[in-house]
Amino acid sequence: MLAVFAGLLFCGQLPAQTMGGASNAVLPATFSQPAINTVQLPPALTGSSAQNPFLGSTPQKAIPGVLSLSLQDAIQRGLRYNLGLMLSNQGQRQAVGARLAARSRLLPDLTARASYMAEQVNLATFGLPPFPGIPPVVGPFEVFDARGLVSQRILDFSSWNSLHARSDALKAAQYSYQDARDTVVLVVGGTYMQAVASSARIDAVRAQLQTATAVYQQSVDMKNAGLTAAIDVLRSQVEMQAQQQRLLAVQNDFEKQKLTLARTIGLPGEQAFTLTDSMPFTPAPRLTLQQAIEQAYRSRADYQSAQSLLHAAEMAKKAASDERLPTLSFNGDYGDIGNRPASSHGTFTAAAALKVPIFQGGKVRADVLQADAQLQQRRSQVEDMRGRIEYEVRTAFLDLKTAADQVNVARSSVDLASQQLAQARDRFAAGVTDTIEVTQAQEALAAANENYISALFAHNMAKLSLARALGIAEEASKKFLGGK
Repeated sequence: MLAVFAGLLFCGQLPAQTMGGASNAVLPATFSQPAINTVQLPPALTGSSAQNPFLGSTPQKAIPGVLSLSLQDAIQRGLRYNLGLMLSNQGQRQAVGARLAARSRLLPDLTARASYMAEQVNLATFGLPPFPGIPPVVGPFEVFDARGLVSQRILDFSSWNSLHARSDALKAAQYSYQDARDTVVLVVGGTYMQAVASSARIDAVRAQLQTATAVYQQSVDMKNAGLTAAIDVLRSQVEMQAQQQRLLAVQNDFEKQKLTLARTIGLPGEQAFTLTDSMPFTPAPRLTLQQAIEQAYRSRADYQSAQSLLHAAEMAKKAASDERLPTLSFNGDYGDIGNRPASSHGTFTAAAALKVPIFQGGKVRADVLQADAQLQQRRSQVEDMRGRIEYEVRTAFLDLKTAADQVNVARSSVDLASQQLAQARDRFAAGVTDTIEVTQAQEALAAANENYISALFAHNMAKLSLARALGIAEEASKKFLGGK
């Protein structure tokens, strides 16, 4: 459940360059770029904002000054302004409307009307011959009618089961909205941690540049003193310029990562902000694998949504089958009718209607067939999701354990590489070796720093992915990741 730690730019597909931005820098082959560990990013963190709404937002107005942004602040902003969550909320509202429409078919339909009419009638137009003493044209006369009408379905099993299906669909939409909130936490948390990793790279490359500059100045001084060859000065100068290239690349990548973070949480592009959380290494909460799987089955909103959709499909099939059954309805009205309101008289109508389907041209069979196909699809999706939940939890546990071990090894490697560089510089100052050994030690330290940053990001991402796999990303983000 993790991803390429280096270089994700969220632009449709993963680019070849790393997050540090310097993998394609033009460097001499002798001083190649240190290898960068890679981890898999969750699908929610890949793609462009045009394809993945969770990478977009509705930007708000910029505020004066520099905004201090912690991880929890970023998550809360994402939960307010992220586009994917807003779209999910509208889907929930559509489900509410669909349920109201289904319920309206079972509620009384009350209407009122009032009419006034003045009319004169030619009896000949109705085929009536002239009668002695009766004028051929009757009227003018007036008719006033004020009436209330009611209709009610008394017995309609199909509409009743349709209402149950819509109610379950609404529950599914509500669970989907909660799942979207967890996805926002995953996206914002992962993007924030990528930006923090880019910031850590800047600090590491700056330290490497300072070391390379000091070695270059040392080699110049030793050459002027006749203690080393000009080739050593060139090697150290190339290494210094390589570190300058890296610094420019990681600084550029850091700014792009901040823009990506701003896009997901609704900050305008011109808003200046700083990241206040450094995301240090913290152990994951103690939890056994079996406990995690059981909790995921209970807490995963997407699994509960799939179960609600399955029940909705069952009710929809019953509704389709019940189209064969008779329906009973009532229609009635009461009102006043007369030539004028003052001379009107109350009248009413009450009628019960029993409708018995006899032949509908195969419509019921077609509806049942389609509903059953939908039911089988939902059932298969639920079974698949159970397996996927277990897979995601197990994967997160594996990633978490491996990343924790990698952090410990990488931290030790940084210490060893620092000692190696110190000894190489001492040997060069003593004239025992040349700058090749120093440069190799510098590259080894750069690679060790990169590995440590990658491992730390992978560990934090694994904790966040585990929280997402458990279905508790929103409430457990601080517990799993810390932050203010």
